[in-house]
Amino acid sequence: MSRTHPSPASSHGAASIRDVAELAGVSVGTVSNVLNRPDIVRAATVERVHAAIKELGFVRNDAARQLRAGRSTTIGLVVLDARNPFFTDVARGAEDEAGRDGLSVVMANSDESPDREAAHVDYFETQRVLGLLISPIGDIGERLERLRKAGTPAVLVDRVAGSRSLSSVAVDDVEGGRLAAQHLLGLGRRQLAFVGGPAGLAQMQDRLTGVESAAAAVEGASVEAVETLGLSFEDGRRAARAILARRAPDRPDALVAGNDLVAIGALQVLMGEGHLRVPEDVAIVGYDDIDFASAAVVPLSSVRQPRDLIGQTAVQILREEAEDPSLAPRNLVFKPELVVRESTAGRA
Repeated sequence: MSRTHPSPASSHGAASIRDVAELAGVSVGTVSNVLNRPDIVRAATVERVHAAIKELGFVRNDAARQLRAGRSTTIGLVVLDARNPFFTDVARGAEDEAGRDGLSVVMANSDESPDREAAHVDYFETQRVLGLLISPIGDIGERLERLRKAGTPAVLVDRVAGSRSLSSVAVDDVEGGRLAAQHLLGLGRRQLAFVGGPAGLAQMQDRLTGVESAAAAVEGASVEAVETLGLSFEDGRRAARAILARRAPDRPDALVAGNDLVAIGALQVLMGEGHLRVPEDVAIVGYDDIDFASAAVVPLSSVRQPRDLIGQTAVQILREEAEDPSLAPRNLVFKPELVVRESTAGRA
């Protein structure tokens, strides 16, 4: 049968469930059943409702449905720097785990800005997400505890919780720094520099602590901290240029970088602008073991973190806490692993 009147959606903007019901000649409840429990609706009716949905371009409002049900299927993830492959790998692990239960992960980038971080946390709270995963810049424990008490659990990622009321999934960064330094010291290097920052990041403080503890056990070894504003390629380049500006005897003979991006940026400048040999003149160890590490012009030794596993485990904990808020917080700490490549060992 042809129609001469406009479809409901054409006169009122986006189609609603009532528009679908009117066009299909059924009740709103029947449309709801077709969307949520089609097995209890006659096949002919299901077909008629889907035809109306297609004609009107109806898109169900899952957000509103979830809010009415009191449960979201979205997890918020706030990372320090979305440009860092470490965090994209963590996000991939989180998405893989979330997808097994029909959940989705929405990632936001704080770009190491406390104001942006706070805005993202506020946004995810207003959206009533199932829970929040966050790699925090500073100490936001109190904010996350308030969030938890309001019904939205939060799990720290790549950071050990300093509070007994929050769960966390991280790697032992003190041990990671120690592994990197012990490797360099074992090669006879004595003037070590830790290049990374900002210093306020707990991860950087822990990695530096590990480097210092290893050096303290070796006579004649020293460590200097070369703070960077961030953890990008360019931050590594700037740090390397500052090192090159010194007299040769005052330069470190080994670098432990705060992450692989900083290490690769430093490697490019030290070799390209400084014409130094790696590892003969300066040995370099990165951190995270991202894919770029093995593909660098001189393959980079790096402290490996189980990136995908961190994301997967964080989602598991978050999901369990969302289902049972009485669960005690858990702090899981994985052990890092040193991967030795040519930036420290040279060619065999």
